[in-house]
Formats: sequence, structure tokens, C-alpha cells
Amino acid sequence: MAITTYAALLRGINVGGHKKVPMAELRALLEGIGHGGVRTYLQSGNAVFTADHGDEESLAAEVRAAIEERFGFAVDVLVRDSAYLKAVADACPFPAADLQPKQLHVTYFSAPVDGERFATIDQASFLPEEFRLGDRALYLYAPEGLGRSKLGEQLARPALNKGVIATTRNWNTVTQLVEMTRG
Repeated sequence: MAITTYAALLRGINVGGHKKVPMAELRALLEGIGHGGVRTYLQSGNAVFTADHGDEESLAAEVRAAIEERFGFAVDVLVRDSAYLKAVADACPFPAADLQPKQLHVTYFSAPVDGERFATIDQASFLPEEFRLGDRALYLYAPEGLGRSKLGEQLARPALNKGVIATTRNWNTVTQLVEMTRG
């Protein structure tokens, strides 16, 4: 089987002192379960690794189980291959090159989501903020950044994300993960 490069996106770690996962320990954990080329990006749960077995779902389950065993708490994990990460970045419906990275975010989902899920959101009332759906992804344009985004607040409501794992990254992280997983 060919070796593939993946990114593991961990949801909700190292936020406000909760669910602490030191990046050095995460790298060692990933190496310990047989992955190569392990690197991390920032403290917010982004790891890149290579694997010669499995698929995104089985790799995510493997990483999730290893984290729970090592750290004693559950963490949602999405694993995406390099081709998917590049396709998501390339498909951005907003003019990323013309925006500040803090203005653009991608929420990655564990499964496809359709517009019906977000039908209760009156997008016009949030302008100039906007969102668009992609392949297991949601693109959010928030001119004042995510921390001040009223639309981002609405999109993060648990009812809208029921049944899927959702984790958001800013555009800097999106593009950095594309670079880190490049062949």
C-alpha cells in the first residue's frame, strides 16, 4: 500500500486549560502507533503524519483511542488526506488572497452536510458576514474575525452540528496544513 500524508484535526484541546495535550506528547503518541513524518502545528490540535494503512475514518478512530488511553479524556478527531485539504483550499468561494487570514475560516465536518441543516439562519441579517458550503466543509467570511462573528456564533450552535464532528481552522492554518501535507 502507498504511503499517504494526512492531517489530524483535534477538536477542543488546549483551550482555557482544559483537555491539555502537549504537542511533543502528541507527536510521540502518533509515532508510537506507527505513523511517520509526524509534525504538529500550533498548540490547537493540528498534526501531520504519514501512514501506509487505513483510511480517514479508521485512522481518526485509532488516534482518538490512543489519545483517550494516554491522556484519559475523549477528543473528537478528524483525519483528512493531503488531496482533500488542497481541494478544500482551492475551492474557497471567497477571495482568500485579498483577505486577511483572520477573516476567513473553514469548518471541517466528519460527514457531508447540506444547506437544509442551516436553513434557519437568515444569512442576509448577518451581512457582510457570509458562509458557503463545500465538500464536508463550511467556509466563513467574518470581516471582524471569528471572535466577533455573530454568524460564527450561530453556526456553532450544537443543534446545527448534531450528528457530525465539526472543527474550525482559520485560513492561516488551512493553508499551512496544505503545505505541511504536500508530497
